Amino acid sequence: MTWTFESDKPIYGQIVERIKFRIVKGEYPPGSRIPSVRELALEAGVNPNTVQRAYAELESEGVLYTERTNGKFVVNDSGLLNQLKQTLSRNYIEDLFQKLTDLGLTKEEIIAAVLAEKE
Repeated sequence: MTWTFESDKPIYGQIVERIKFRIVKGEYPPGSRIPSVRELALEAGVNPNTVQRAYAELESEGVLYTERTNGKFVVNDSGLLNQLKQTLSRNYIEDLFQKLTDLGLTKEEIIAAVLAEKE
């Protein structure tokens, strides 16, 4: 099954975000090997060069590292991974607030709606 991508954002950036989400979610735990470029390109339905660019970005951010001939792995740095989780959380909250304020809701109405959903 191919992934669905938004047209207003670069595909490699969306792949970076999905990999980060999978790491934070625990789908790719610390120290685990992630799919090869070809495997992920097939899964996502994109060119392998696009996946390679996403992996290079994740490696430059310190989220992934390469073991020669063994592939790419998620770092074992719990501090970095916790920071990644906090950053993703903030981004999702900012996006939610932006969308709901665009609908005309106030900050207080948004908070009340979120709290009501938790009940």
